[in-house]
Amino acid sequence: MKKVYAEILAGLIPCKMARNRWRGILRYGLLNALRLRRDLRRDHPAPRHYLAVCAIAKDEGPYFKEWIDWHVGQGVEKFYVYDNGSTDSTRSILAPYIDAGIVDYKPFPGHRMQLAAYDDCLSHHRYEARWIAFIDIDEFIVPLKHHNLPALLQELEDYPAVELNWLVYGSSGRQTRSEGTVMQRFKRHALPQHPVNRHVKSIVNPRRVYNMIGCHEAARINGYAVDPAGRPVRRHFRDREPQLDIARINHYAVKSLEEFAEKQARGRASGTVRSLSLDYFHYYDLNDVAEE
Repeated sequence: MKKVYAEILAGLIPCKMARNRWRGILRYGLLNALRLRRDLRRDHPAPRHYLAVCAIAKDEGPYFKEWIDWHVGQGVEKFYVYDNGSTDSTRSILAPYIDAGIVDYKPFPGHRMQLAAYDDCLSHHRYEARWIAFIDIDEFIVPLKHHNLPALLQELEDYPAVELNWLVYGSSGRQTRSEGTVMQRFKRHALPQHPVNRHVKSIVNPRRVYNMIGCHEAARINGYAVDPAGRPVRRHFRDREPQLDIARINHYAVKSLEEFAEKQARGRASGTVRSLSLDYFHYYDLNDVAEE
């Protein structure tokens, strides 16, 4: 019900950027927002981790190792993984990372649980990490001008959030699952300025945001979000061109047709679409540019 009221009240604000921010604040709750601002004024221990990742997943076990290893290589120290009722190998594949203290694993079943997982992550881990990235298992953060992600983020510490654009990868014409990692198998992507790449995901300073508005943007306590170049974001992501020269998110939205069919069957943790159609596959199956 709180979300319904948030949508109604925020809908009265004409500016899209302000409307989205207030949508998040109202969903968070005004009293909760006041309590958080009061709590933030207290002394808290220094964060144990510089960069963490939060993700919710369902039946994506085969993809976890590559995804975690890639991001560890880019400087991620901690993963908050919410398991949305997986019945596959997810738990066993994550076990070594859980034992090593790299993954904090939490069963999180139910329908439409993505934002609930993000809320839970910020509620329980707000003071543990200097930055938290909110991404999916089919998304890989790629720094292009820095040797790793902390090197990029150290230049942006004055800001509450950094918004990174997608670069959408298609199926590369593959019909079936094959050997190799996702990043090895799918080497063709959309034209950089394709409108689908305008979507963003956020890396946030958890001490300067209330919550995530949706899966893309954060409701900031103060200040502007920025792009990877440190330019303040003053327009909604759908209204600005993708910025892909400094850092991006490789988004493997469909993979092969066989793997897409599996994705259809398991549903989405966001709950926005119960069953993905072939129209979704064709929309995201973008193979215009071949990587070397």
